[in-house]
Amino acid sequence: MSAATGGEELHVVLGAGAVGSRLAAELVARGRRVRVVSRSSRPALPAGVELVHADASDPGGVAAAARGAAVVHQVLNPAYHRWAQDFPPLQAGAVHAARSAGARLVSLENVYLYGRPGGRTLTEDSPHRPAARKGRVRQAMAEELERLRRDGELDVVQVRASDFYGPGAGRQSVIGDRVLGPVARGRTASVLGDPDEPHSYAFVPDVARALAVLGTTPGTAGVWHAPHDPRPFTTREVLDLAAQAAGHERARLRTTPTWALRSLGLVSPTVREVAEMEYEFAEPFLVSGERLAAEHGLRATPYEQGVAQALADLSARTAQRRRTGAPRAAHPQATPGS
Repeated sequence: MSAATGGEELHVVLGAGAVGSRLAAELVARGRRVRVVSRSSRPALPAGVELVHADASDPGGVAAAARGAAVVHQVLNPAYHRWAQDFPPLQAGAVHAARSAGARLVSLENVYLYGRPGGRTLTEDSPHRPAARKGRVRQAMAEELERLRRDGELDVVQVRASDFYGPGAGRQSVIGDRVLGPVARGRTASVLGDPDEPHSYAFVPDVARALAVLGTTPGTAGVWHAPHDPRPFTTREVLDLAAQAAGHERARLRTTPTWALRSLGLVSPTVREVAEMEYEFAEPFLVSGERLAAEHGLRATPYEQGVAQALADLSARTAQRRRTGAPRAAHPQATPGS
């Protein structure tokens, strides 16, 4: 089966976080009708987007919310320490919703299932060798979607991205508010792993654009990597751009030791899960988005522009909080990827 391509087609977005909200805007800009399904009572969404409250892990509820869809986009992300319990039911709900509607399923994934790169740049053809529990969860979920596509049971597009940064990522990004804020003020920021190892980051608007393009283009079933800046920037080099944009010479960084993460993990389940993924920041971790660039012309926003937009987003939100006296939004500990 394949998705419709007309402007009247309905796209249902499961999830209203940083990527989901941006994806809704991308789809509206392309003339599609958009319905967002979220458990949140007041997600920030573009004008003209329909909002339905439902729990994606409830098959009946999410199928009803997705009725009439040509494309269902799964951009959900449960609490980091509850992946094993919560993520498979969320995907099962998304699959059921797409099947019930006779729709294409576009699933946002990350690169945990590949495990340690071992000096190789990760591509869509890289073997699945997860090095952590969450990687094994991702592997099982991704391979289930691959089986459904291979067996002709569902038209599935899988889009994989490395760690997010940029507008909307906030404190859920490993180089988000918790790091950008101190860097912009010329203070020392704590980072995960070795900041001098090359590491690919995915810009939130680029990820949303990739989902929108692949979801509205027939014949794109399969696995794709989102755009990633092809230059092998280190975390320090990316954050130096932020420091320089804020008028400082270099970013001042310190590494959180593994032992400290593990100690904190004894009392914080989220930090315990973060510590498990530190291997991604202990060696070169590069992700290629060249297939998407070659076949659909989607290239990554250069880090220089992406970091500037991330800083502008942080500044705007900080100013808004000061004007309104609103408390800082509660976010979980920064987590790698999605």
